[in-house]
Amino acid sequence: PVEIKDDIVRKQKFSKKKSGKIKDKEIKKKEDFKKAQAKAEIPLEITIPDEITVGALAEKLKVNATEVIKRLMTLGVMASISQSIDFDVASLVAEDLGAKVTKEIILTEEDKLFNDVEDDEKDLVPRPPVVVVMGHVDHGKTSLLDAIRQTNVIETEAGGITQHIGAYTVKINDKQITFLDTPGHEAFTAMRARGAQVTDIAILVVAADDGIMPQTIEAINHAKAANVPIIVAINKIDKDTANPERVKQELTEYGLVPEEWGGDTICVNISAKKKINIEALLEMVILTAEIKELKANPNRRAKGTVIESRLDKGRGPVATVLVQNGTLHVGDFIVVGTCYGRVRAMLDDHGRRIKSALPSTPVEITGLNEVPEGGDIFYVVDDERAAKNVVESRKAKQKAEKQAANKVSLDALFAQIKEGNVKDLNIIVKADVQGSVEALKQSLEKLSNEEVRVKVIHGAVGAVTDSDVMLAAASNAIIVGFNVRPAAGVMESAAMNKVDVRLYRIIYEAIEEIEAAMKGMLEPKFKEVILGHAEVRQVFKISGAGTIAGCFVTDGKIQRNSQVRIVRDGIVVHDGSLSSLKRFKDDVREVLANYECGMGIEKFNDIKVGDVIECYIMEEIKQ
Repeated sequence: PVEIKDDIVRKQKFSKKKSGKIKDKEIKKKEDFKKAQAKAEIPLEITIPDEITVGALAEKLKVNATEVIKRLMTLGVMASISQSIDFDVASLVAEDLGAKVTKEIILTEEDKLFNDVEDDEKDLVPRPPVVVVMGHVDHGKTSLLDAIRQTNVIETEAGGITQHIGAYTVKINDKQITFLDTPGHEAFTAMRARGAQVTDIAILVVAADDGIMPQTIEAINHAKAANVPIIVAINKIDKDTANPERVKQELTEYGLVPEEWGGDTICVNISAKKKINIEALLEMVILTAEIKELKANPNRRAKGTVIESRLDKGRGPVATVLVQNGTLHVGDFIVVGTCYGRVRAMLDDHGRRIKSALPSTPVEITGLNEVPEGGDIFYVVDDERAAKNVVESRKAKQKAEKQAANKVSLDALFAQIKEGNVKDLNIIVKADVQGSVEALKQSLEKLSNEEVRVKVIHGAVGAVTDSDVMLAAASNAIIVGFNVRPAAGVMESAAMNKVDVRLYRIIYEAIEEIEAAMKGMLEPKFKEVILGHAEVRQVFKISGAGTIAGCFVTDGKIQRNSQVRIVRDGIVVHDGSLSSLKRFKDDVREVLANYECGMGIEKFNDIKVGDVIECYIMEEIKQ
């Protein structure tokens, strides 16, 4: 019948339609699968910061957070969706899930503002050299600075007086030189400790009649540590006892070989008093500067360093700054350490008001909100808001870190070597005699290995001084003292600057301890605790009892059962224990500060008036 026929046709059409739909679905599935496969072949590329939450990592990886948590568990890390994991762990999880990882570099506001991009060669122009004068006390540093200043005084100036701002400029053959008017290497090193490399050339003043002296050696080592070329000015050649050749011979012992002897150290014979050869010395400075090809870009924002600063009653905070790159203008907003402000006025080294200062120019500026520190680096910024933001973030960072500098110390040396933080172990050696300095220097430098090079950057006879601490802070060095004591206040200064000072009585102990520290086997068991000091005011010879020292306790206390050492001119002459401690005729257990007492030293009678008796105990350090 017709109805049945129609029904069959209808069913056939429907089944065709249905099978067509199924086929379409299958094709779509295949296409989706192909797309997914293609997607899987192109690995996901993500950037991860130092720290990231599990949830944020899952989002970046386009997976469920439970998947990330599972992978973390296989790594032995238990973390919830809101907990943070560090970059190393996060990158392991991401790579496990087939993603390519790069570390996200987060630029702070400061990084963006002070991005020290290299200047284009075509923008660079020659700049004057910045020179510091160093040398031993009484060898004529100040006389030389005065002679240089007077040689270049313009007669038309009012009385020819140079304004004292801590630095000044001179001209020779139309070439300018900037001198830092801070004789002595302490200020120079203090600046370097704060990260400021200000000086291009050092003039080392050596008296022709005196030769190399302890401070001369110190100055040489400070300049070498800063990689600053040295020009030697052999002063006082007008004296009958002058012997420049002897000075040159002595210089060779410290690695400064004069040019005329085949070396590369320029030596100029001068007399600052009689103004002999001052111009010749300045010409040598210009020549050295030309060889160094000193250049800067005057067409950029200024950057430089604070030379000195003070609080002026009338003008408020005043700072002498040295412009090192760019040009500083009146009206510029600047950031200096944790201070900021707008340059209100600028004076040059002759006290004249100026509107702008080019590279290598020292100027005195006003307009800062606080007094900055010498060695602070200044930058010019867009506006006051930017300056305030930088200072606020710096202060917050300083507070958080409590200025915890990553200084090298023997206790943490092995860990720092392994982390690759220490490539050079700088050491300053102080000893009682020159022979010990040399022996320690040679033995310590032999400890160098593939991972770390041991380098003695300064060695001298005498007590550990503030100058040694400054050099150690600037060069990230350890101070090793052999048979010497630190001068007053030095240990406090060392603690403040996070400088490790180690004192020894036996050379091999120093060598063994540093070697053990380098291998990570240093086990400090005892520490020395200073109880007090007493000064020997009188000496009594008593039959049967030997020599008794009549003393005055200057600080702390003296204990009968403690150890004592006799210190004479900063050098330890005896280390031992007390045989007696008396107040008047009574035996006592201890004597406090500002009291007198009598002391007998076991097996030692060579006590002299003026000796210092240091009382100490050895305290066990908890492991």
